[in-house]
Amino acid sequence: MIEPVSYIKKLEGKSNAHLITFSDGRDYVVKYFRSGFEKTLPNEWIAYCIARFLDLPVPYALIVQIPEEFSKAIPEVELDEIKNSKFQFASLYVPETLSGHQVSSVSCIVNHETLAGIILFDYWLCNGDRTRKNILLLEEELNRFKLWIIDHAEAFGSYSWLVSELETLPQKIMKSSTHLFMSQFIMSEEEFNEQLEIIQRIPVLLLEEIVELIPDDWLVSKEDKKAIVGRLVNRRKKILPYLKHKFVKSIYRPLHQKNE
Repeated sequence: MIEPVSYIKKLEGKSNAHLITFSDGRDYVVKYFRSGFEKTLPNEWIAYCIARFLDLPVPYALIVQIPEEFSKAIPEVELDEIKNSKFQFASLYVPETLSGHQVSSVSCIVNHETLAGIILFDYWLCNGDRTRKNILLLEEELNRFKLWIIDHAEAFGSYSWLVSELETLPQKIMKSSTHLFMSQFIMSEEEFNEQLEIIQRIPVLLLEEIVELIPDDWLVSKEDKKAIVGRLVNRRKKILPYLKHKFVKSIYRPLHQKNE
C-alpha cells in the first residue's frame, strides 16, 4: 500500500478534499471520512469501481491508510476526522486540466465514445451532481479535449443516505447542463443502447465484491451493503431502460434535430 509523503494543499469545494503526494511519486486527491457525510467515501468507492469496469474516464483511485501523525499535521483536518477512520479514499490527481466551468470553447471531445456511458452511469447510480465542476477537460489539441469524470460523493442521491431512502431514489430526468453538453458529442443514439447492454451484463457477484471491500471504519452495515446491491440490480433492470428512453426522446433527439 502506498504511503503519504508530503502535504500540498486543501482543494476548493465542499467535500473537504486534500492534495497529497504519496510514496509512488504521484499526487492524489484524498477525502477523509467525516461525520454528517458518512456515505461520501462508500459512494466514491462504489462509483469508482463500477466506472472502471465500464471503462469510463475516471481517475485511478484506491483506499489508503494515512498515519495519524501525518493527518494531525494538516491544519484543515479536524481531530474527529482523524479518529473516525484510519482508511481514506484517494483518487489520482489529473494535472493540467480545467473544470467544465473554465472552458468556453470545445469543438471536440476525443473520448466521445464514453459519453453515453457516463450519462447512463449517472442515472443508474442516481448521481445528480454531474455539474460542470465535476468534469475535467484536458486539452490535447486546440479546442479538442479529453473528458474525465470526478466526485461521486452524492451517488445514491446523497452523501448521507439511509437504507429507507434507497427505496425511493428519483426516477425522472435530471436537469443537467453537463449531460446536455456531453450529448452534443454523442454520435448516435444507438450508443445508449450499447452502454445499457454493458451495464446490464455486469455480474451481480462483482457488485457484491465491490461493496464487501468497503472498510468497516466507513460504517456501512450488512443491511446497507445488501440494499446497495439490491437497488443497483433493480434500477438497471427496471428503471434505467425507461430513463434511457426518456433521455433520448426528450434531450438527445431534440438537441440533434435542432443541430441538423
